[in-house]
Amino acid sequence: MTVFEQISDKLFTVRTLVDAGFISPTRPDKLVRIARALQQWGPTPAAGYTTSAIRHPDEAAIIDELGTLSFRDVHERTNALAHALADRGLGEGDGVAIMARNHRGFVEAVVALSKLGADALYLNTMFSGPQIAEVCEREGPKAIVYDAEFAGLCAGALKTRQGYVAWVDPGDRPDHPVLEDLIAGGDRGNVVPPAESGRVTILTSGTTGTPKGAGRKQPDSLEPAAQLFSMIPLKARERTHIAAPMFHSWGFLHFTLGMGLSSTLVLRRRFDPEAMLRTVDQERCSVLAVVPVMLQRALELEPETIAKYDLSCLRVIAASGSALPGGLATQVMDRFGDVLYNLYGSTEVSWATIATPQDMRQAPGTAGRPPRGTIVRLYDEAGRPVPRGATGRIFVGNKMAFEGYTGGGGKEIIDGLLSSGDVGHFDAAGRLFVDGRDDEMIVSGGENVFPREIEDVLARHEDVEEVAVIGVEDEAFGQRLKAFVVRRGDAEVTPDELKAHVKANTASFKVPREVVFLAELPRNATGKVLKRDLDGR
Repeated sequence: MTVFEQISDKLFTVRTLVDAGFISPTRPDKLVRIARALQQWGPTPAAGYTTSAIRHPDEAAIIDELGTLSFRDVHERTNALAHALADRGLGEGDGVAIMARNHRGFVEAVVALSKLGADALYLNTMFSGPQIAEVCEREGPKAIVYDAEFAGLCAGALKTRQGYVAWVDPGDRPDHPVLEDLIAGGDRGNVVPPAESGRVTILTSGTTGTPKGAGRKQPDSLEPAAQLFSMIPLKARERTHIAAPMFHSWGFLHFTLGMGLSSTLVLRRRFDPEAMLRTVDQERCSVLAVVPVMLQRALELEPETIAKYDLSCLRVIAASGSALPGGLATQVMDRFGDVLYNLYGSTEVSWATIATPQDMRQAPGTAGRPPRGTIVRLYDEAGRPVPRGATGRIFVGNKMAFEGYTGGGGKEIIDGLLSSGDVGHFDAAGRLFVDGRDDEMIVSGGENVFPREIEDVLARHEDVEEVAVIGVEDEAFGQRLKAFVVRRGDAEVTPDELKAHVKANTASFKVPREVVFLAELPRNATGKVLKRDLDGR
């Protein structure tokens, strides 16, 4: 990179952060304290709440079912928790697993571990007991912070580890110390910063096998945040309802961005579509962070139910975590306004592209364009670049890519770029379209078919609520297409009608040989369809 390019990037970063309110006029005495905190902690959760406590001590930091905590509250409470955990032998470099829903306990555990320099491992709240035990055996955390409702699931992994309870419901009698009690008895004085920042391990979704740990260091600059702000117009001191689970990379990203922007995080432990709309209305949230299936569930509500809530406060609906069908994107914008932004990426590559409302209006189904600082290229099976318009394997490069799986191994790399595991194509305007997983390609009668295309066609049928397509073995064709469809409401559409719809809108060899109707599709906690659970149905 030339000196001119380096200067240009720095100016872009500063200008974008100023526009977002990340950098704003501050009293000189506070500015000195903020600079010292950033120097001590770097761009970490510890720094986020330390600096916000200096800037906005009495303003709301977290709103959850237990009430409101100010930035001063969170800073002092996480100091107390960090001291209490240190007294119990946890410190710099120690691994701690967190299995908690979206609430203050999750946030405070993350910030306290950051202040200690401990490594955080985020467990999926839909894991089974054996999965938790397997992951903990592989990753080796010294302790587990968990909600009391998950005590049974964590029991095996807790046999040889410290346990701490993040959330207790009335009537719960936990076997381990409760965070709230540790905070009440802890020293609220400042924590001595560790020599090295803790690491973060986010687990892959596990839709095709055992979840893997994707390890990455904390970012060493604010450039990645600026790159996102340049395409998703997040602003400082707004209220953000994070409905997406924070143990997942998308929900966690909004948690970390919210820290930098001194956002008020509005959290609810369980997702309910009407409760989500009610929360946005009652708390006057400007930002809603979701996975696409949450939007789908909201639109399934009766029109009069949706109309009860005033969502005019929303400036941004940020979606990611699974495919966002073009039809769903259009429906969301028609109902809630052109405030929808869709980020395409993965746990490994972080982000690849972002689609703005304008992108999705002009080209429904697009994943958008790469933000500044991110490179996306398409390669064929031999590792050669493919021409514009042709389908190829998607490779991504940016500063937030993971460093490899914690259990060993990584993703394929070409020209310094990391495989996303998907295939796609660019249109004439440079917008990316994701055609499917590179391991989902179905060869039927010698023709290559990606399920995503057929799914999108079927999803556009007025009687189809949602759909998943897989390939099954076929003696004559090698593989044949099988579609699993959830009908909308009381619709009585038939398999033949859906096959005719596909035939009228795409090539005949892409018509599913079978159509099976289900009450719902199997999904994981982030809304991704578990296609392995469809095989054999």
